[in-house]
Amino acid sequence: MMRPRFLLCCALLGLGPVACGPAVEPDPGVDRSDSQTVDTDHLAITVAGHAEVFPEATRLLEAQGQAVPSLEGLALTIEEPLRVGVSDPESVLGNGSLGSGGEFSVSDVFVRTVNLSLAATLEHAGFVRSSTVLFDTAFTRTRPRTDIIGARVWAVPVSFHDALTRAVGDSAIRAHTADRARTLSNAGFILGRVVDASGAPVAGARVVPDRGELSSRIYYPAADFQSARQDATSATGLFVYVHSGAAADTFTLSIEGSRSYLPRNAGAASGLGLVLTLHPGSIPP
Repeated sequence: MMRPRFLLCCALLGLGPVACGPAVEPDPGVDRSDSQTVDTDHLAITVAGHAEVFPEATRLLEAQGQAVPSLEGLALTIEEPLRVGVSDPESVLGNGSLGSGGEFSVSDVFVRTVNLSLAATLEHAGFVRSSTVLFDTAFTRTRPRTDIIGARVWAVPVSFHDALTRAVGDSAIRAHTADRARTLSNAGFILGRVVDASGAPVAGARVVPDRGELSSRIYYPAADFQSARQDATSATGLFVYVHSGAAADTFTLSIEGSRSYLPRNAGAASGLGLVLTLHPGSIPP
């Protein structure tokens, strides 16, 4: 019962492999003759990119004849999402807002407290609270050391969340949460996409947690979102992980039978949706 909480605390205290000394060598380049040692305890970066409505949510809204909501002017938070799950006061690293095309740029993001991932969070009327992972230490084993540009952030409309909740089913959510929740948002969830090197969704992929007891919490919504199965992704490449509705938890996710998809840091907390894209290699398509 105490293992997940203990592991999460260890990770957030910096006891994992990313918690090296504060001074590390700069990223490799062609000419390093004038390179300076990077002090990650005081390093601040800029996180820039654009936000848009989650692709499958857009498709569903358009199929139903509904307008896709605008994101212009909405506030955006840069944070360490799993620190948020344990109410860590140092979880928020920066704030910004979205432009007319969903663009954003947040400067002076201090990365000292990033141990597992860096994410951008949206929480507004008409959308569920969700964090999109922008940087995962699973790839580099270190905190970010350079600016993040071209980041993509996904907003999850309440109507799409409700469709996913119906697809997974009330009885399944109640069973996974010991009757604490009846919606994915209340339970806490991960909304994931499995894509190939070009960014196209992958059908037939099976997502595997590093802890076997969590496997039953993963569902694969049907392409029409009328149901969900537990064997593999549909043509949408989507999967949903249902959290317990209780304390925050961390684990890793990988793709069964594929070495090109590296294990990824993941986690869940009640009231929060984590949006995660699983892709081959270390560079997002």
